[in-house]
Amino acid sequence: MRETPPEVRAWHPWGHADRTGFAAMGVAELLLHTYDVTRALGLAWSPPDELAAPALARLFPDAPAVAGDAPADVLLWRTGRGDLPGRPRIPAGAWRWDGRVR
Repeated sequence: MRETPPEVRAWHPWGHADRTGFAAMGVAELLLHTYDVTRALGLAWSPPDELAAPALARLFPDAPAVAGDAPADVLLWRTGRGDLPGRPRIPAGAWRWDGRVR
């Protein structure tokens, strides 16, 4: 088995990331595009909070931590796919995640 050492960084247009950053990006991509596809098919589906929470924390450190907001709802809002009460809607394409090492 081959592992990438923790100090290795990889280029990404939204920030050079380490392995946890790229793992979070992969999880977010799967969750968000599954949401997009299910919506297009008229199916009700939302990302599981237990997967959305760590991706949200790693990629959107500035995301609001409001009591009562499910991590999946915040992830969808932060990526222009949903609304959060009391927060302005983020237009599609006007968001970025931050994969940089912290």
